[in-house]
Amino acid sequence: MKIVVAGVSVEVQKKKIKNAHLYVKPPDGQVVVSVPLAMADKAVELFVRTNIGWVKRQIETFRQQLRSAKRQYVSGETLYFWGKQYFLTFVVNERRNSFVLEGSRAVLSMRASSTVKQRENYVREQYRSQLKAAVERLLPKWEKATGLQAAEWRTKYMTTKWGVCKVEKKRLWFNLQLAEKPTVCLEYIILHELLHLVERQHNAHFIAMLDEYMPHWRELRGDLNEMRLDYFAVGREL
Repeated sequence: MKIVVAGVSVEVQKKKIKNAHLYVKPPDGQVVVSVPLAMADKAVELFVRTNIGWVKRQIETFRQQLRSAKRQYVSGETLYFWGKQYFLTFVVNERRNSFVLEGSRAVLSMRASSTVKQRENYVREQYRSQLKAAVERLLPKWEKATGLQAAEWRTKYMTTKWGVCKVEKKRLWFNLQLAEKPTVCLEYIILHELLHLVERQHNAHFIAMLDEYMPHWRELRGDLNEMRLDYFAVGREL
């Protein structure tokens, strides 16, 4: 069902959950609230209304990002690798594709007839390569520090999470967008997902472990939340 709060349309999803979660989703700031089955409609509306200022700010953030995130992968656009800004230079090469970081330039060479999607996919694979190399280097560091070990890890482009921990399979997933951010942000996500192997919830125990292993994690989380994202959804919990 849908409700309207302060002029904002909100999709209400009732589920078998304990807490209410409020999300502003890509690409245009769709608002969704997931609530326990027994939660009264008035309580749902109150939860949304209490957070409506935050919701409207997130919607505006998405609108701002939407104008700047639709890349065509042509010369002059901006890319980020590990927190550093690069200016894209597109070079026609009919023989082979390549991607090189040179100083402040990111040089993408592809066929003149290549589509935006083909260019995007190729650049995305450059992020995957960089991210895999970084995880291979940093994951053992945090496994040793915590005494925890993942059975496997993978990378994929995600629009709503920086990372995911599949506890049953001890599998960690890392968002390709992390290769755009400073390396310390990746370290925070690695630690965060590793700790979910022993604590599924973001409860006091989980927070205590974060404090123990990375006392400045709140600062890093704040940095991630402030950085430009490709249609990254944000959420709030009751």
